[in-house]
Amino acid sequence: MNHSKGPLLSLNVGDREATKVDVDTELEAFVGGRGLCTKLAHDRIPFDADPFGPENCVYFGTGPLQQSGMSFTGRMNCTGLSPLTGGLLSANAGGYLSRNFVGTGYPAVEITGASDELLAIHVTDEGVEFEEVPELEGATVPEVTGYAQREHDLDAENIVCIGPAGENLVRYACVMTYESRAFGRGGLGAVLGSKNVKMLTFEGDSVPEVDLPEDVQMKVHQAAATSDDLMRRQGTTGGTEFINDNFSLPTRYFEEYHFEHADQIGGDAVEAKKHKKASCSMCAFACKLPTRDEETGLETEGPEFETVFSFGSNLGVGDLVDVMQSNELCDIFGLDTISCGNAVAAYLKSEDEFGNAELVHDTVEKIAYREGIGDLLAEGVSRAAGELGVRNYTVKDMEFAAHDGRVLHGQGLSYAVANRGGDHMYSTTLRNEYNGEVDPETLDGKPELVIRNENHAAFRDSGVVCAFAGGTGHVTEETLEALFDCDYEELQAVGARTVELERHFNNKRGMDRSDDSLPYDLPGMESALDEYYELRGWNDDGTISDSKVAEYATADD
Repeated sequence: MNHSKGPLLSLNVGDREATKVDVDTELEAFVGGRGLCTKLAHDRIPFDADPFGPENCVYFGTGPLQQSGMSFTGRMNCTGLSPLTGGLLSANAGGYLSRNFVGTGYPAVEITGASDELLAIHVTDEGVEFEEVPELEGATVPEVTGYAQREHDLDAENIVCIGPAGENLVRYACVMTYESRAFGRGGLGAVLGSKNVKMLTFEGDSVPEVDLPEDVQMKVHQAAATSDDLMRRQGTTGGTEFINDNFSLPTRYFEEYHFEHADQIGGDAVEAKKHKKASCSMCAFACKLPTRDEETGLETEGPEFETVFSFGSNLGVGDLVDVMQSNELCDIFGLDTISCGNAVAAYLKSEDEFGNAELVHDTVEKIAYREGIGDLLAEGVSRAAGELGVRNYTVKDMEFAAHDGRVLHGQGLSYAVANRGGDHMYSTTLRNEYNGEVDPETLDGKPELVIRNENHAAFRDSGVVCAFAGGTGHVTEETLEALFDCDYEELQAVGARTVELERHFNNKRGMDRSDDSLPYDLPGMESALDEYYELRGWNDDGTISDSKVAEYATADD
């Protein structure tokens, strides 16, 4: 099986030491990306670690496909112990960083310890520099990028950084790259903030050689370049009105299922604001959304569908420019638009202020700086709901994505069992339900489907290949078999091992079946959980035995 190559680079920011660690065995079993980073995190982060403590680690990693020239491969992974969910969690980002990261010669980089001074860390194929940057305290994401350009002649594509939200330990602060691309969910930006790491840069020319079939790469690339898929024009917003009309677009903090102004913030409206094409590294599909409002001069990248929901329908905001402004503020401050939008929605619900865009924008800034009500909302919906007097719409303390499990029951099951909580990308079972492949309003047959999808997603994030490659039909199971030189079931096994290590780590932190629950009832949920655990070979309380992961989990209790 093809996999990434090279050693782990471990950076202890407290001691300012860089160490290379052999991870050949781990790469053979976990390929790269999320799989490798999950294995490393499971073995190297103590089970009882404080997410904001020096013993927590953040891992960045790429897969073997980042050594290719194929479309849909401009992505990479970030893993750590989440301050939002309290569990092991991975996030994924596109942009242009992955090729520069691979050029350093490392498949993964670990950040551990904590610095007394604010740091920028520069990683090249020739060495590592720890730079004290007190002048960047409180800097926004664009300001950090500007510093790197002025002082180090580096571009946005070389950089990962945090904004003020990360420094202020907002529990859903992002790690940002290319200014507008985010390792979005779970608050790993706050973990970097707790370590006093403001920025990391990557550059080099030491790309390891991985033998990938050129004909397969070219076929995918040509198909991406000539596709007439709606996503190339409207990104993920193209389905907004279809979902609103036929399923549910959660509205006004989940009180309603349909938004009366969906057409004003959906795909056609976003496309009308799009002023150029944009992509990720090596990708000819070019589905990104640089938008501009000519009247105000506002420019941003997006909003994508999740932000249309979180800062549009769920807040009762029907003006696209207002949603664009919220999107831009989150990028500038380094905030996950899904969690932040839901937190603001909970606040608007408590104040009966739905539709008040000015209050929305003011609240986003207060969250980033933990000022006033922002200090409470920075803790996330689960920790704030009681004081706000609203229902806690989260799973494992992670705020829901747009795809409504109340009408997509398989997606609801996926939210419940996902190791990172209410995140739609953990299995993307929503696709099978939206497209009519399965009946959305039943859990019959869904546990097996969710498992297959979870395993596929975990491997996909290890490869690393964009989720939209499969969703648009450009990268099939047969394509993956050819790229990785193995049977698809072997790739499923890599995904299963990754999911099980996440679960095992979280079990050791006290999570079990009681955490696999939803804030609403679905018919047959308990039976579906029983079936899911049985098919996984887990205990009926949602835990996984040490013996089941003994062959690929080496951490002690």
